[in-house]
Amino acid sequence: MSSEPRAFLRRLGAESLAHPGGTLLAHLDRVRERLAGWGARPDLQLAGLCHACYGTDGFPAALLAPGRRTDLAAVIGTEAEAIVYAYGRCDRAGAYAALIEPGAPLRDRFTGRAFVPGPRLRRDLAELTAANELDLAWEDPEFRARWGPDLLELFTRLRPLLSRAAWEDCTAVLGDGVGAPAD
Repeated sequence: MSSEPRAFLRRLGAESLAHPGGTLLAHLDRVRERLAGWGARPDLQLAGLCHACYGTDGFPAALLAPGRRTDLAAVIGTEAEAIVYAYGRCDRAGAYAALIEPGAPLRDRFTGRAFVPGPRLRRDLAELTAANELDLAWEDPEFRARWGPDLLELFTRLRPLLSRAAWEDCTAVLGDGVGAPAD
């Protein structure tokens, strides 16, 4: 991976924003590394590295305004940027419930309008959500104690969208191997 995306994130201030487990940049690095460990394709890894650029429903501090999408796309490419934008625009309450349903609309928290992601984007959003939440759970025992059971329930529902490696990591971090896939 090129060092340009990390340099871009540093210029935007990711290294100075506090985040569970250190700084936002440290979290972004760990999310990308987790996705790489699962065998995610390079565009999804880049999206993991930059997933909070536009802020998220759970982390409102934005490094870039959504109107500056071309700036991020110039650094990580249009496919990775499209994943980042979709992740940032999701209203989590609705997205978590609807993501598993093919053709179900998700609410755009920037515009209030609905959008319907295709199957690949649904899988990417599920995988990115898992990588993000698992990093938080791994880094912060209080977060894991409070949210772990709910997250395991969520990822159990999203299991058809998750890679085998992602699912195994979900059960390893959030559970005690319950529900791990059989070989």
